[in-house]
Amino acid sequence: MSTITLYTPADAGAEPEPADRIGELRTEIDACDAQIIELVQRRLAISQEIGVLRTSTGGMRLSLSRERQVLSRFRNALGPDGATLGMMLLRQGRGRL
Repeated sequence: MSTITLYTPADAGAEPEPADRIGELRTEIDACDAQIIELVQRRLAISQEIGVLRTSTGGMRLSLSRERQVLSRFRNALGPDGATLGMMLLRQGRGRL
């Protein structure tokens, strides 16, 4: 004999348990992290190609005015820690000086 479980309206709005919700949110963070990593890798490849192109035409590998623009954009969007993040990305992209 099978058991029938009745669905009641009280179940419709039931909130997930905090531990379940934390697990869901952590899954979302993991997905964000994967996207961030993919974008950083793409950014690094683009930056390195720019450096090669600049030096192959006799230019300097770095453009300080461009770096200031990048840092300003990160600072404006994310605050002081944003500038730190921007600097980390710049360092990654330019490699050893």
